Amino acid sequence: MKTYNAPADVENKWVIIDASDVVVGRLASYVAKRLRGKHRADFTPHIDTGDFIVVINAEKAKFTGNKLKDKIYYRHTGHPGGIKETTAGKIMSGRFPERAIEMAVKRMMPKESSLARKQLSKLRVYAGAEHPHEAQQPEAVDFAAMNTKNTKVA
Repeated sequence: MKTYNAPADVENKWVIIDASDVVVGRLASYVAKRLRGKHRADFTPHIDTGDFIVVINAEKAKFTGNKLKDKIYYRHTGHPGGIKETTAGKIMSGRFPERAIEMAVKRMMPKESSLARKQLSKLRVYAGAEHPHEAQQPEAVDFAAMNTKNTKVA
């Protein structure tokens, strides 16, 4: 048996995904797979073979069930007793709704490694439809049409 190693000069594509009415968890798992490069035939775990991902309309993404009021995000200030919490609904209706998708993708990536940080830096999430990456000519992926479960009917 022979072990295959991906070439060092991997060509990374630019992909744009519209998150309008898309379920956040399903989108995050697809984005994490593309960032790691697991969709490629030459995937190698220790080499960055992933794509650059641009997610637009993050403010229009949806949570299923009661997650808007029941899902709680925790953070710590670093001071004793400094744990803070917020709900998914507050994040989505707040100033930075793209953070919900960023956190979901980050938590689906491998933990505590420089490769995961490098792969996560290829993710760009924007709340609206405008983005500054037209020069890279990203190819559009219709994530909502891949499966009927990907979209939430409001």
